[in-house]
Amino acid sequence: MNILVTGGAGYLGSVLVPQLLANGHQVTVIDNFMYDQTSLLDCCFDPKLKIARGDARNGQLVAEHLKEADAIFPLACFTGAWLCDKDPIGARTVNFDAVKMLLDSRSKHQRVIFPTTNSGYGVGQKDIFCTEETPLAPISLYGRLKVEIEKILLEEENTLSLRLATAFGISPRMRLDLLVNDFTYRAVTDGFVVLFESHFKRNYIHVRDVAHAFIHCLDRFEQMKGAPYNVGLSDANLSKRELCEEIKRQVPNFYFRESEIGRDPDQRNYIVSNQKIERTGFKTSVSIQAGIAELIKGYQVIRKGGYSNV
Repeated sequence: MNILVTGGAGYLGSVLVPQLLANGHQVTVIDNFMYDQTSLLDCCFDPKLKIARGDARNGQLVAEHLKEADAIFPLACFTGAWLCDKDPIGARTVNFDAVKMLLDSRSKHQRVIFPTTNSGYGVGQKDIFCTEETPLAPISLYGRLKVEIEKILLEEENTLSLRLATAFGISPRMRLDLLVNDFTYRAVTDGFVVLFESHFKRNYIHVRDVAHAFIHCLDRFEQMKGAPYNVGLSDANLSKRELCEEIKRQVPNFYFRESEIGRDPDQRNYIVSNQKIERTGFKTSVSIQAGIAELIKGYQVIRKGGYSNV
């Protein structure tokens, strides 16, 4: 299958693209390499890979590569509330306009698997799991843009949406601004973290399992199309404090304390059910504990600098 991946050199794309190639797919990546990352260098030997350096908002560039695609993964994104608030025009043109352009330009037989976010659930209800039927109430610009474009996308033929939990884990295009990655980095390098809104809960998932979810949906597209799916670890609906306690089990000298000062910009506080995608046969493979262990080793290799979206 020919697969077009916009933003394919990012945190998720640089894990997903090698898996697609290993599964025998032809992959075209459009990416502007805005972080000067070198994350696809180890794939360049593969003749099934094509890389087009450019912007996912460039209609001419996208049209050139879109015509050969059987499936489209629009990963190009201003990811996270902080980055979107910093550049709201860039956020709208990438997170909404570029995806809308893809939808308008593609043939209806071309499949689209779109990553959105379960931060669209906003502030959940205590002890009540958010399902795909739960009303969406995003707080941040990032969440609102994702919810807006998901609604349009799911009204189209041959589409589905993955509402991703907060990702974690090592990637060739590493990010230290994701919560598990950030807290584990602080535990390893600083030995402490100050928590605000420590009771706020969210769901988590390893970046390799996100990649597996895309491949799972591609392989079962006909039975799964036309719907959104939550994608996360069902045993990892954790508060910030509970996450720190998990990290401390592996980094005993990690110290954390709570502060009344500070506010999460998208105010995400919810627990999520992943039963819908699990009923299709999807299973995660990396626990939160294994991911923390992986990060601890990874932070013997890298130090902060260029590993963030903000």
